[in-house]
Amino acid sequence: MFKLRAMQVRDIPAVMSIQEECYSAEVLESEAVICNRLAASPQLAWVAEDDQGVCAYLFAYRSRVGKVTPLDGEFQPHAEADCLYLHDLAVSRRVSGRGIGPALVRKNLEQAHSQQLRYSALVSVQESEAFWSRLGYAAHTELEPRQASNLASYQIPAVYMVRALH
Repeated sequence: MFKLRAMQVRDIPAVMSIQEECYSAEVLESEAVICNRLAASPQLAWVAEDDQGVCAYLFAYRSRVGKVTPLDGEFQPHAEADCLYLHDLAVSRRVSGRGIGPALVRKNLEQAHSQQLRYSALVSVQESEAFWSRLGYAAHTELEPRQASNLASYQIPAVYMVRALH
């Protein structure tokens, strides 16, 4: 069993540990960046917790479809958002296969629906495109040059993906 709850500052050490476990060195983000993500959009930052503690997390923020957050880039919530941007979903290997990742995504998409956002978007890395496709996301390749440059900041193969919500 696991429960989802809002991320708290006290969760940052566990988040950092899960990030290090799940991501290659090229895409690890610093503790300062992670803290800034939580501060920028705390209502859209969630963790999953089981009897051993925090085992997964997801950051998100309100954005515009077609806008790619660069690696280590600051969240810039958009006043005229049409999109929930998911950034940095990570699930500890010890709980792999229990549906925790999709549960965190559903939790954030519920919020997107209640805020009447029309899309959700993300950057898929580390060959996770099939996972995101199963959740309804598809590659979106028509990016403005600046956004394509932001996507290239990941320094590993990365795919910008979008899902319509309504």
